[in-house]
Amino acid sequence: MRVAIAGAGAVGRSIAAELLDNGHEVLLIDKTPSAISVERVPRAEWLLADACEITSLDEAALQRCNVVIAATGDDKVNLVVSLLAKTEYGVPRVVSRVNNPRNEWLYNEAWGVDVAVSTPRLMSALVEEAVSVGDLVRLLRFSHGDANLVELTLPPESALTGTLVGDVSWPQDTSLVTIIRGSRVLTPKPDDTLEAGDELLFVAAQDREEQLEELLSVRQGS
Repeated sequence: MRVAIAGAGAVGRSIAAELLDNGHEVLLIDKTPSAISVERVPRAEWLLADACEITSLDEAALQRCNVVIAATGDDKVNLVVSLLAKTEYGVPRVVSRVNNPRNEWLYNEAWGVDVAVSTPRLMSALVEEAVSVGDLVRLLRFSHGDANLVELTLPPESALTGTLVGDVSWPQDTSLVTIIRGSRVLTPKPDDTLEAGDELLFVAAQDREEQLEELLSVRQGS
């Protein structure tokens, strides 16, 4: 997979290093000469250019990329890069960094964003996930289809404890994708039993989250 990353700061370089370790091709783009630190990520391709300019993106051959990541520290730049990647070059997947949570509402399909990653929101969600049992925690928002990645740790008092996955009538537009049980990561099967303490990860439509929480929470068994 070929990935272009706009923004070669600490965030962009860290993403690049991780992707390279996983066997992908990576192009880092930044308009600031001091940010072009080839020695820090020597296996990546580097381009000194303004990612908001069509001529720069032509030079980067963005049409050959499977994914574009807008990872600069400027939300305006990230939105412009996302829009150009999607509309001008037809990039299949565009991931964009949200720096200011107040701008998060802009990061949607209209701006070419498939996945918006808000660091403040993600950190708060991880804190909630670590301490919450029985409460639904939103981990990630997907722009297409208005769906979210959500998590809930199944409380012992839930009526679903001991129930087979295949026997649960999940809300419409909701999919159980993973069960984390201790150190194990399980792909849910109909004959798997839900256990207290299971971390359940769902992709769910936003308007179904309340139904899902009611189904799984302690209130279901009260």
